[in-house]
Amino acid sequence: MNCSISGEVPEDPVVSKKSGLLFEKRLIERHISDYGKCPITGEPLTADDIIPVKTGKIVKPRPVQAASIPGMLGMFQIEWDGLMLSNFALEQQLHTARQELSHALYQHDAACRVIARLKKERDEARGLLAQAERQIPMAATTAVGTTAVSNGKRVAEDEDMGPDGKKIRPGISLSVIETLTECNAGLSQQRKKRQIPATLAPVDAVARYTQLNSFPLHKTNKPGILSLDIHYAKDIIATGGVDSNAVVFDRPSGQIISTLSGHSKRVTSVKFAAEGELVVSGSADKTVRVWQSSENGNYDCRHVLKDHTAEVQAVTVHATNNYFVTASLDSTWCFYDLASGLCLTQVADASESEGYTSAAFHPDGLILGTGTSGSLVKIWDVKSQANVAKFDGHVGSVTAISFSENGYFLATAAHDGVKLWDLRKLKNFKTFAPYDENTPTQSVEFDHSGSYLALGGSDIRVYQVASVKAEWNSIKTFPDLSGTGKATCLKFGPDAAYIAVGSMDRNLRIFGLPGEDQMED
Repeated sequence: MNCSISGEVPEDPVVSKKSGLLFEKRLIERHISDYGKCPITGEPLTADDIIPVKTGKIVKPRPVQAASIPGMLGMFQIEWDGLMLSNFALEQQLHTARQELSHALYQHDAACRVIARLKKERDEARGLLAQAERQIPMAATTAVGTTAVSNGKRVAEDEDMGPDGKKIRPGISLSVIETLTECNAGLSQQRKKRQIPATLAPVDAVARYTQLNSFPLHKTNKPGILSLDIHYAKDIIATGGVDSNAVVFDRPSGQIISTLSGHSKRVTSVKFAAEGELVVSGSADKTVRVWQSSENGNYDCRHVLKDHTAEVQAVTVHATNNYFVTASLDSTWCFYDLASGLCLTQVADASESEGYTSAAFHPDGLILGTGTSGSLVKIWDVKSQANVAKFDGHVGSVTAISFSENGYFLATAAHDGVKLWDLRKLKNFKTFAPYDENTPTQSVEFDHSGSYLALGGSDIRVYQVASVKAEWNSIKTFPDLSGTGKATCLKFGPDAAYIAVGSMDRNLRIFGLPGEDQMED
């Protein structure tokens, strides 16, 4: 007997008292609870109207297909076919999902590229805007000629061009020459009365100098400090690096005051001017920038000067703090007014084709010394811009020039070492060749009193300054702790109390006498 609802043999059979039909108990109870009537006759039916039927254990009969081996094989084949069809459908869905995911990832990648490009354009626009804001002149420019200055750059359309295609410069006026002459007379008079300060570090103290500090001022991806300058009154240091930045650093506190960003290539020279309120930087990007200190301590770009057509290798500031000179590999040097950023004259030596690699003003300010890539040292009369002397004998580019405070000695560094020149007799009286032929001398510097001379190459060496005929004794040799073998720049601190050294790693190193006031790294 079969269930009237399922058509199968019931496991728990019950019978309806009203219709006498047989049902599976769980099925009829579910139907009664849902509809309250008999599913066959449609008569009202309740749970009390069904009576359980007592039977023995019911064994379900086998399906007809399972009664023989061929039938079972047929069932298995049907199940296998269903499984394969289901698997095929799943594979189709997986393939479709993979295609959709790949398309979504491609769209995501394209969107990321677009976003990155837009961010880069946004950052460049912000940088240009900030640069333009910094370059707006902070002071009214001097009314010299009709040349206009805008955002630190002279307006090209307002510049007069000569028949040879070169810009016409206003020249060094009589009033400027008068200022330079007065400065020269005052400084010369002071020099005659000059005495070595009592606070100058003695020789035995310099001999005990050791590295006190090492400050990582520049970026690690482009290491190298190419130039430095010290403002003695404030005891702050400016450095120029391969990373295209200049850094103003407070030595006593060991803190960076400002990072001067704007050049697009390495900064080859930095100088303080105007009591440390201004910094002048020259760069391999062919430009010179004048930075001015602001109230918040940062230095903002005041002028961008584009008068050179090749790398600017040197910057030197005149003793008046009103003028400065730049020297470039384009074989010219320019004389600038510091306040306006106006190039008063651009001097080229028609007889030579070598570019200038170094430059320095004489302490009195009327003489300019320049070094060339052709191993020559040239001395210029600033008032007439005439080349009044040439010193030869070096091998390789003249990498550094330094005048002694006594006004008589000139030290020049090149690949073959350091040469000392007597400006009174215009001749070389001493040569230091501390390194082998494969190691150039990168820097040379007199201290501010003219008592010591330091040179840098694969190490740093300090000599005691003597007379022309006397022996210049070696006081101390410092190893190059950067590991690069290139001490690219150095300078004595106030009263030679320390020596600041830059090399081809990113660290500024301070050598001095260990004491109670020594700073900690």
